[in-house]
Amino acid sequence: MSEYIQVQNLKRVYKPSKEVIVNALNGLNFSIEKGDLISVIGSSGSGKSTFLNILGGLDWNYTGDIIVDGKDIKQYNQNFYRRFIVGTIFQQFYLIPSLTVEENILLPTKFVKSMNKYELNKRLEYILKETELTDRRKHYPNQLSGGQAQRVAIARAMIDSPKILLADEPTGNLDSKTGESIINLIKTLNKQEGITTIIVTHDMKIAKQTNKIITLVDGKNV
Repeated sequence: MSEYIQVQNLKRVYKPSKEVIVNALNGLNFSIEKGDLISVIGSSGSGKSTFLNILGGLDWNYTGDIIVDGKDIKQYNQNFYRRFIVGTIFQQFYLIPSLTVEENILLPTKFVKSMNKYELNKRLEYILKETELTDRRKHYPNQLSGGQAQRVAIARAMIDSPKILLADEPTGNLDSKTGESIINLIKTLNKQEGITTIIVTHDMKIAKQTNKIITLVDGKNV
């Protein structure tokens, strides 16, 4: 294993007004090995979501460096980075109500053709099976349980075989039993696909199931 992600003196400052300055991140420094499963924990306001947004390619207004596979993430094409380098699972699911499970999963592939029809169908069948959604593929979001909706969100994040999987409080809207099944699914995908996985959570029960815990306090890792 090797250092796949390197975070070097990462800072993010927000200025909501002339009088107010918020140091959301104040010098993060750590590294993550390829294929690792880690968790990022911290209280509200510690910088967890800010870090996830930056690593996920949603916020480029930071200082410091994030190196992924030997390359600064700012050197990637932003759309390519968000499609093929990182896949993000959001707490709120963000499924499109008018699309079926299958259509929601395939949505990222509509913008750039990365696989031919045969390869894409093979990948879809595999993802549906692993997320236990094969018999729900023609259902709509309003016909799904919370756990099933989160599985769709995971499948959508995985459809393009990203190198890094980011999960933002993936069990936050779920009951404990369903949440446990979601974490088990993420752990399984981490092993089977060798995908570097980062879970942002406030739940120590989840954090203790990962290989490494990074704790943020006031925008720094301690």
